Amino acid sequence: MGEIEQLLDAYTSTVRAKDVDGFTALYADDVRVFDTWGRWSYDGLAAWREMAEGWFGSLGDEQVRVDFDDVRVAADDRLAVAHAFVTYRGLSAAGDELRSMNGRMTWVLERRDGGWKVVHEHSSSPADFETAKVMFQRT
Repeated sequence: MGEIEQLLDAYTSTVRAKDVDGFTALYADDVRVFDTWGRWSYDGLAAWREMAEGWFGSLGDEQVRVDFDDVRVAADDRLAVAHAFVTYRGLSAAGDELRSMNGRMTWVLERRDGGWKVVHEHSSSPADFETAKVMFQRT
């Protein structure tokens, strides 16, 4: 497994564990995130950490399972781009699926201090042309 795929696995495991420190360790201090929810961008790690604390804290005893599909990576020695379809599944404390949504995620990564850091993340879901409603299920 390549280094970028290991980062995707770390994203998956830190989200499931609601591990804010592990989650934010994937990102550069100067990260810029275009998230699907609520605001146009998060600029800097402190803003992204605040989002993660709110997200994980809102889950109570629930967990989120993240699955990536059709991951594609282009990289050289210094920069990499990874993009994939992503599914987020809300799970009860017993592990039962409560809900799910699909989206798209793109990461721009830069090699810093000997490892990869996410310097830009863009997540999105398409909007229906007729209704302007966001489509959270991939067809």
